[in-house]
Amino acid sequence: MTSSAIPGLADLDDVSLTGRMLGALLYYAPDRPEVVSLLELLGNDNWQEEWPCGAMTEIRAAAALINTGLNTEHRQTLDEAYQRLFIGPDALPAPPWGSVYLDRESVVFGNSTLDLRQWQASVGIEVQQQHREPEDHIGLLLMLAAWLAENQPEQLNILLSDHVLPWSGRFLALLEERAEHPFYQGVARLTSITLAHWQQRLNVSVISKDLFF
Repeated sequence: MTSSAIPGLADLDDVSLTGRMLGALLYYAPDRPEVVSLLELLGNDNWQEEWPCGAMTEIRAAAALINTGLNTEHRQTLDEAYQRLFIGPDALPAPPWGSVYLDRESVVFGNSTLDLRQWQASVGIEVQQQHREPEDHIGLLLMLAAWLAENQPEQLNILLSDHVLPWSGRFLALLEERAEHPFYQGVARLTSITLAHWQQRLNVSVISKDLFF
């Protein structure tokens, strides 16, 4: 697929802001510096009015879950919830890697991961990671979308149509259903709302792919 037209600056700003924030929340542990400041922000109701993606009624519903997850009772179990959902050691209830959904064998580092890696190389994207891990983690992909909005906006629609949106809806539905913690239920819902807004505003035509998880 060839590069698409460059989206408008306002839409790119929205992707940059929301992608960086949601990507960090879904990728980093709650005690990491990248997330601590975001948790402080989310503890203030003002962010709801400024969230640029989605209808206000939807945003408030997601925010209510997030706020519940940040109250004293649930805040104490936030690290434990992150460990269970994204690290293990038990089987993850909603694996955050695209190839688990797109590869027939539901494996990490599957063919769809290799396709993503080849596309990144073809457009000059060099992903630097401290640990060897699949590039198709939802958090990494959302942060990559933010980076593309700032640096290579002509590639943003391809990332979304080919490598994110074909499977992200299934992952986010599972995460909200199985998170067992209101914070991550709310983050899953807010991410779903935001991605739907991106798709509509950027006029993304999603590639239809079979899902196996």
